[in-house]
Amino acid sequence: MHYDDEELPARKLTGRVGLGVSIVAFLVAVLVLWQVFRPLAKGSQYYLIVFLAGTLPLVFLAYRSRLSKRGGDRPTVPDWLLTGVALVACLYPLAPVRGGYDGFLNRQGLLEPVDVLFGALLLVVVVEACRRTTGLALPIVCLAFLAYGYYGGLLPQDWPIAHAGLDFAQIIDALYNSASGFYGTPLDVAASYIVLFTIYGAVLDLSGASRFFVDLSVAAFRKSRSAAGRTAVAAGFLLGTVSGSGTATTVSVGAVTWPMLRRAGYPAEQAGGMLAAAGVGAILSPPTLGAAAFIVAEYLEVSYLTVLGWAMIPTLLYYLGILLAVEIDVRRFRVRGLVVDAASPWRLLARFGYHFSSLILIVVLLALDVSATRAVVYATLVAFLLSFLDRQARLTPQRLFLALSAGVRGVLPVVAVCAAAGIITATTTKTGLGAQLASLLVSGAQAVTSNPTAVLALTVVLAAVALAILGLAVPVTASFIIGWVIIGPALIVLGVPEPAAAMFVFYYSVLSEVTPPTALAAVGASAITGGRTVPTMWQALKYALPAFLVPIAFVLTSSGSFLLARGSVLEVVWATGVAVLAVAGLAVATGGYVLGIGPANTPSRVLAAVAGLLLLYLEPTTIAIGVATLAAAVLLAAVNRHRSGPTPAEPSVSPTQAAAPGLSTEAPSSTASARGDDPPAEPAGGEPTRPAPPPAPSPSTESAP
Repeated sequence: MHYDDEELPARKLTGRVGLGVSIVAFLVAVLVLWQVFRPLAKGSQYYLIVFLAGTLPLVFLAYRSRLSKRGGDRPTVPDWLLTGVALVACLYPLAPVRGGYDGFLNRQGLLEPVDVLFGALLLVVVVEACRRTTGLALPIVCLAFLAYGYYGGLLPQDWPIAHAGLDFAQIIDALYNSASGFYGTPLDVAASYIVLFTIYGAVLDLSGASRFFVDLSVAAFRKSRSAAGRTAVAAGFLLGTVSGSGTATTVSVGAVTWPMLRRAGYPAEQAGGMLAAAGVGAILSPPTLGAAAFIVAEYLEVSYLTVLGWAMIPTLLYYLGILLAVEIDVRRFRVRGLVVDAASPWRLLARFGYHFSSLILIVVLLALDVSATRAVVYATLVAFLLSFLDRQARLTPQRLFLALSAGVRGVLPVVAVCAAAGIITATTTKTGLGAQLASLLVSGAQAVTSNPTAVLALTVVLAAVALAILGLAVPVTASFIIGWVIIGPALIVLGVPEPAAAMFVFYYSVLSEVTPPTALAAVGASAITGGRTVPTMWQALKYALPAFLVPIAFVLTSSGSFLLARGSVLEVVWATGVAVLAVAGLAVATGGYVLGIGPANTPSRVLAAVAGLLLLYLEPTTIAIGVATLAAAVLLAAVNRHRSGPTPAEPSVSPTQAAAPGLSTEAPSSTASARGDDPPAEPAGGEPTRPAPPPAPSPSTESAP
């Protein structure tokens, strides 16, 4: 059962309830696809009301309340009551009474008591849906904003965050009958973009693409000494291009690559950290970035292709840091080399490489100025047609029904988060809180120093810490929305370009997925490896640490925008080259090893860390000093190795120790025996074989996407 990084485990619905949920989800998918080409005549907000009415009630059937041990996978009576309340509260604005939908809009600012009642009911069910899918943290944040909106007028009026105060009817009006509340930009993005990409991901997955990406990663590095680690990272990247979910990618990759990592000698916690870091890269990997990326495009009023362009170089730097850490660990801990007995990657590409077609099509259509919504629909259609090239993965009508319904099921947690985020954005808009908090953040930095450069640097550090802490409590999408309305204005006031400020907030929101103590991707990885959860989180943080510092380069200097591909080719190239050196220095500092030389002692690691920080400040003077410092760190490591003598020989491993599905040692032996529970290895040559997929579930069942 796949699950999104912003959700808690869902019910596995069966029988008539499962069939009913599947049918409703399928109808919502049809509505979403219809809206792309034939938008509803009454406008965007009308569509959002219908969309929310079709998805929000499903949350109470698909997710447990977790308030008691009763219920399990069967909805309880309270679940059905909340489902009914959600449906009625969502559809009330469309009811043919008191002027219908047009009459409801005309009462904006002058809601009648019955309007306030249904708005209050929708507020309750939205908060409860958010609690079921994400936990308590985000609902508490939402309630805090509501309390601020209601009681803010009681604060001393000389306080910067004081306001005139809002009564309950005004709050409900802002949430229920305005473009900044429940039906604001976050829900619009979920209903117009994200759901289409989750449907596309479900279709691509059932067409065999996910299995192909993992097979290709295994085959590509089958003779490498670092085969196990490289395979995990490459598979994370490839699956991330269609997943957009950190935890789901981590679990999917870990289920396949953990046996390899274990036989290679990786401890459970270290392997789990690697898997979590590689999986979180899914939220950063084009062309299907995480949900927050679509909100970036909407807030900045740019095309989604533009956001993809901004994300390219930082994504490469992120995975470069992980790969360097993998190579360092192989040498530092003398990980055993494994040879994977798999088909040639060229044969796999020749037979199943068509799975890349739909991904490439999205980028090509976006470049041709086709809207993102139509581009992903066309890509979904191509993935559906190409599925018939693989007899085992053909999308028959039954499997297509399953894919469409699963795609909508996959967006339910995001719908709950985006609707709840409307509470935050509406309160911030009505009270002016965002500008006030941004002013306080800048004023706090100016109280420490008056130097403009130092003020910006201190503000950036405070913002990074605030985003990291915020990310501990709320999902990525909500973290970005809150961070943007509060921290974004502070950076922009100090002269940071909007794209750099938005991507800074976006990356720190994403990196909360590997930040202890609530790193969900690491939790998923530890469940696969059986390692301890907290040590796995710290290992994930070690692998992703360079990525925590690269976003700071976006905003510290004007040259930082070059890392977002905003500049001439020459400017982008030299900035990227310097950033690569910075990531390499940070990898030496965290890994304690210089590739090609040997272990780095403490002075070398300190110098490498200083060099990495200096290089990320993209100014000529600091770059020159950083290069010299990095060279000194490497030289010191070389001198230290010369004094300590040659590195001990690597330990050998017996064939029986290395036996694994499709794996062998670097010197295979005819006496090697496989574990009783291991399937036979795939032949090294000839037509690549594919494991038979599980039988398609009956329409009467529903699995969480």
